[in-house]
Amino acid sequence: MDANASTRTTICSSSAALSPAFAPVERAVAMIATWRQRFADRKQLCSLDEHMLRDVGLSRGDVEFEINRPFWRA
Repeated sequence: MDANASTRTTICSSSAALSPAFAPVERAVAMIATWRQRFADRKQLCSLDEHMLRDVGLSRGDVEFEINRPFWRA
């Protein structure tokens, strides 16, 4: 085994061992991404006109209810 292959093996083993340590960070990043997506979706929903809302089966009241929910709630 050459020196580069040995180094790659060591690095891969080390990063695999650290993976559980980064799990909380990965979950936090995923949660923030979800929150940002909800915020964007609700903002876009708010911009739909009555005709578009009718096409998707929603009323203005449904939209008002949804956009007034905090971004951290599904």
